[in-house]
Amino acid sequence: MKKTIVAATVALSAIGFLGVWLYEPGPLGSETVAVAAPNTSISDGGASEGAERTIDGSVESNRYGTVQVRLVLSAEDRISEVRLLQRPTSGRGVAAIPILQEETLTAQSADIDTVSGATSTSESYVKSLQAALDAR
Repeated sequence: MKKTIVAATVALSAIGFLGVWLYEPGPLGSETVAVAAPNTSISDGGASEGAERTIDGSVESNRYGTVQVRLVLSAEDRISEVRLLQRPTSGRGVAAIPILQEETLTAQSADIDTVSGATSTSESYVKSLQAALDAR
């Protein structure tokens, strides 16, 4: 009985190690999520047409990494893109970033939900996002 338990423990440990060893995280480039700016028929003579601007949020650190948001605002002052100047490089926060970016574009504010399992990264993202929104 003891030999069976020891053998099962060793086998499960080896399988777990193999899974971690074979894990390949996705690329961590300058990924962005973008949506097309709404097309409006009202024009001011072309003075501000196509004028986008960027605003950087604060640098927010937590035990899983550092987050800093850069917002791209359209001429209509809408968030058209969310870029990450700094992002976590490991853990669940890596997978949470695209979800947070998409929620930001939908909400057009910092009033978004945290991602389950990536609470610290979500909170850092929201703080940086709010700082960028306050600066606009």
